Amino acid sequence: MSSPVKLYLLAYNSLQTIGWAVSLCRILISLATTKSVAGSYAAAGDLICLLQTVAFMEVLHGALGIVPSGVLFPLMQWGGRMHFLLAIVRRISEVQQLPSIFITFLAWSLSDIIRYLHYALNTLGSCPPWITYIRYTAFIVLYPLGMAPVLIMIKALPIVKMTNLYADFFSGLPFNYYDFLRVLLLVYPFLWLKLYLHLFKQRRSKLGKSHRNKKE
Repeated sequence: MSSPVKLYLLAYNSLQTIGWAVSLCRILISLATTKSVAGSYAAAGDLICLLQTVAFMEVLHGALGIVPSGVLFPLMQWGGRMHFLLAIVRRISEVQQLPSIFITFLAWSLSDIIRYLHYALNTLGSCPPWITYIRYTAFIVLYPLGMAPVLIMIKALPIVKMTNLYADFFSGLPFNYYDFLRVLLLVYPFLWLKLYLHLFKQRRSKLGKSHRNKKE
């Protein structure tokens, strides 16, 4: 990897780490000051939307081959999060104060702080083994919390149907956004499981390699 690419990846991953840390702080400060989880979107929603939009760069990183992640899994994660954030949460104010938003944002913030910190330190070639262990272990607890968006989408269904949301966009199609969302809810658990099992595969590969290196 060339020095300019290393410098770029270090800057990108460091800024994402800082951004998600700020997001986590905003969520926790809101919780502490209001004694409620209802203000999570108001506290950190705009920042999380920005961070997740910028994360499309990771799809490009895989497509250009500057990281070994490939395209499919980064695209699935990015697309799923962006649809959830922009098409549902940002558009439907009735769901913005649900406890599931707090759970989702908390899980995303914690997992992405760990993930981007790990990436940044790896770019420097000085990632402590314990960071690697946390990176490939914390998801076991945090990733299932990523199913919380399903609850939000279910809550949004009656509102989507009542308001005929995105009617103009779907006007030329034989189905509407309500139908699309119902189908998405059916396939979402299978897509989630595919990503979850992929993370376990990564864990075996990375932690197994680390264990072998220690023995050598």
